[in-house]
Amino acid sequence: MTTKYGFNIDDWNAAKEEMRQAMIERAKLRGMIPYSDLCKQVTAVTLEPHSYALAAMLGEISADEDAADRGMLTVIVVHKVGNMEPGRGSSNWQRNWDGIRRTSCGAGSTN
Repeated sequence: MTTKYGFNIDDWNAAKEEMRQAMIERAKLRGMIPYSDLCKQVTAVTLEPHSYALAAMLGEISADEDAADRGMLTVIVVHKVGNMEPGRGSSNWQRNWDGIRRTSCGAGSTN
C-alpha cells in the first residue's frame, strides 16, 4: 500500500508520530486536547477533526500504544465544546479492545 486515506504512507506515518508526540506532551500536563487542536499540531498532512482519516490514525495509535503496554493514550482527545469527552468512536473502540484483551487473556473461558 502506498497511500492511506489519500496520503502518502510516509507522510501518514510522520503525521501519526507528530500526533502521538502531541498527545504525550499533553498527557504529561495531565490535560485533555480537543480533536481540532490536535489536528492543528500535525504538519505532515492536513487532517479534519471529523474525518475518517483522523479516526483511523487515532485507532492505529491506540493499537500501537497498547501493543507496547503503554495504555490508551488517545483517551485524552476530546470534543472541544459540549461534554469535553472522547467521541463515540473512541468508546466503541475501547469496548471492542477490552473484549479482545479479555478473550486473549482467557477471561470467561470454560476450560
